[in-house]
Amino acid sequence: MLIALLVPLSLAVLLFGFILVRSAIARRALPNLEAIFVGVVVNFFDTLGIGSFAPTTAWLKFRRLVPDRLIPPTMLVGLTPPSMTEAIIFLILLGVLVDPTLLVGCVIALLLGGLLGAPLVARARVWIVQLVVAIALVLAAVAYTMTNLHLFPGGGTAGSLPLTLTVAAIVANFVFGILLNFGVGNFAPSLVMFSLMGMDPRLAFPIMAGGAAITGAGASMRHIQIGQIDLRIVLGLAIGGIPAVLVAALIVKSMPLEILRWLVIVVVLYAAAVMFRAALLGRREHHPEGATAVVLD
Repeated sequence: MLIALLVPLSLAVLLFGFILVRSAIARRALPNLEAIFVGVVVNFFDTLGIGSFAPTTAWLKFRRLVPDRLIPPTMLVGLTPPSMTEAIIFLILLGVLVDPTLLVGCVIALLLGGLLGAPLVARARVWIVQLVVAIALVLAAVAYTMTNLHLFPGGGTAGSLPLTLTVAAIVANFVFGILLNFGVGNFAPSLVMFSLMGMDPRLAFPIMAGGAAITGAGASMRHIQIGQIDLRIVLGLAIGGIPAVLVAALIVKSMPLEILRWLVIVVVLYAAAVMFRAALLGRREHHPEGATAVVLD
């Protein structure tokens, strides 16, 4: 079953890489140097457990590297190649210890949610995207805080779940897939969910990384086709991220991260406040007093 998952993942890597390179050549896009640096940093620490979506979002917003509405799809496409690298490593090292039905079911559900969410974020109003991203940043800050204060559930030792919990996990991953397109990472909510269900937290990584990689490939190809991304940032994140993942996973493997998480919390909360303010102002401009609210175009 693990081979059955690694084969489509490998094909997705090749197809995604071909589409990304072809699009970059067609648009004559060159990687942004600052994005390469960001890709190195966020993906190195993502592999060690920090997470990459929230700090990347915060930096792109803080530096104004891309317009707000393009942050989620640009970030998703750019972080997909490093997540594919993570997925291959975690699946090979830990995938055989996870129940195949749970592993494959969650990966497929995340993929379907990701494909559904891609056109939704492309059609959403700017202020809605800003609001969702702001909420995601706050939730990420809460997750980092709970991790530092050791308030997250410790989890159990199981590598599989009862049927009812397996179904619940699969449904939850479908929702996580939709939210990926809005810049909401699936690692933190998945880790909490599986820990509460009694799984060994280490064994959640093949599920999370495998799902993120295949879903990222599927959704990213849709975003590249739609065209609402900044390819310069995408290329920079990808080029910087892949070697950083390899170094973190195969050489460094672990390091103390508590102080770094506190710093990330400050940056993420600042970016969330800015996003909330932009969403509020955008909503007021879009909805004059007394007008009827419209969510999607």
